[in-house]
Order: sequence, then C-alpha cells, then structure tokens
Amino acid sequence: MKSNQRQTVKVINNHLQAFAKGDIDALISDFADDATFYKQDGILNGKAEIRRLFNGLLEAMPPGSDIEIKKQLIDGEIAYLYWSGESESVEIPFATDTFIIRDGKIVKQTFAAEIKHKS
Repeated sequence: MKSNQRQTVKVINNHLQAFAKGDIDALISDFADDATFYKQDGILNGKAEIRRLFNGLLEAMPPGSDIEIKKQLIDGEIAYLYWSGESESVEIPFATDTFIIRDGKIVKQTFAAEIKHKS
C-alpha cells in the first residue's frame, strides 16, 4: 500500500469514528484550514462553514443513528463512500461522499444524499 493511501485510510477511519461519536472538534480537525466542501446546494469554504454543516448533520444523525457503509473505495489520496442511514428524524436511503486527502487532511469533499425527513 502506498504511503498516501495509508494516510487516506487513517483520515477516513478517524473521520467515521468522530462522526459516530458526534465529536465535532475531531471531525473538523480532519479538514485543512482552506478545505472546500461541495454539496447539492452549494460550496462551503473553510473550517467555519464546514463546522456549521456538520453541526446540522449531527443534529439530524446523532450518535447511535444507524449508518451502513455499503461501499468504501480508496485509491491513493482519494476515498469514495457509498452509504445509507437512519435516525429518529431522518432516513437517508442513498448518500455518497468523495474525499481528497493530502498531508493528512481533507482538502476537498463532495457530498450528495437523498434525505427524507420523518414527520
């Protein structure tokens, strides 16, 4: 395994563990200061904007939510996750994340999901 691939695996594992625990500080520490986050309705720049997004995601999907990673592909500095999840407030039948990781930090992330709010 190439060294940048080992680094990518380490960052992704840390990121997933931090999300599962609801640890916003650990989540944000995975990102480079000038990271860019691409989502269906716009682009976020920097840790402050990305933190606001994750605060909302963790509110909808708090620790203990059911999350299933259906596919994880890692190739060098790129990681791709296909997953689904459910909490008391939302159902996510389909979601994907793509990460570009350099020097141990997420520099780019894309996120797309079908999110159904429960009534």
